[in-house]
Amino acid sequence: MSEKLLMVIDGSSLVHRAFYANPFMSNKSGLQTNAIYGFLNMLFKIKDEYNPSHICVAFDRKGPTFRHEEYSDYKGTRDKTPSELSQQFPYIKDALAYLGIKSVDLSKYEADDIAGTLAKEGEEKGYNVLLVTGDKDYFQL
Repeated sequence: MSEKLLMVIDGSSLVHRAFYANPFMSNKSGLQTNAIYGFLNMLFKIKDEYNPSHICVAFDRKGPTFRHEEYSDYKGTRDKTPSELSQQFPYIKDALAYLGIKSVDLSKYEADDIAGTLAKEGEEKGYNVLLVTGDKDYFQL
């Protein structure tokens, strides 16, 4: 185990990536599972590669953020999240809980806001911090 390595994962970013990168898969009940499968594969791969002492997965929460209050058109041109994708998030969060991996989502904040805060606090407490995302917004962190 890497001593004091905090891995902060943008769960929303990786789940979206997994959904669109993997072919259609479903369970026998018809629930689409490609995002679940892809996300967990990415998680296990990066966990094995970096062997962090702590992991936290940050997620966007449905609803407006503080940025929407300041700029009403914030992300206004984005397509709505497909229901086949949004239905998979609760199962991913359940899997994380089962694995003992902390996840967090906060009203009015996006995953990158949460991740930035966790990274700053982790560094202040002496952790090396690794941010895992596919989101270009993280370049500012």
